[in-house]
Amino acid sequence: MFVSLKMDKIEYRVVIKYFVKEGITPNEIHSKFIKVYGDSSPSFSTIKKWAAEFKRGRTRLEDDTREGRPKRAPPEIIQQVHDMIFNDRRMKVREIAETIGISKERVGYILHEELDMKKLCARWVPRLHTADQKRTRMKISEQCLERTPPTAH
Repeated sequence: MFVSLKMDKIEYRVVIKYFVKEGITPNEIHSKFIKVYGDSSPSFSTIKKWAAEFKRGRTRLEDDTREGRPKRAPPEIIQQVHDMIFNDRRMKVREIAETIGISKERVGYILHEELDMKKLCARWVPRLHTADQKRTRMKISEQCLERTPPTAH
């Protein structure tokens, strides 16, 4: 039975590590992932790589640190992007990049990964609302409905 689930890469690695300790081959592990997770399962090469790492005795599940530019943007740049979006939710990535003086790719990373936003109907909106935000929106919607007179059909 196929179940459409999406896991974090660390969660996938935990499962791979467990299967390696059970003595299961990378081919069998991949088959199990495909059976359960379908298209969202990691590739065979990824499973094979991590299985080899765990067989060699690796215990850490996180990626190794790499040299180069840090992935995370400076807090003041993130704040500038945040302020610009909340002043004008229809602002384009290109406009933000030109105003701040950073690349469009960097702006995209900040919006999607740092601020957890997505573009919806030409507006930037938070991807997920907290439980409190959902409750507040529900209460406001109910209050608006109570104020609206019923229509006669």
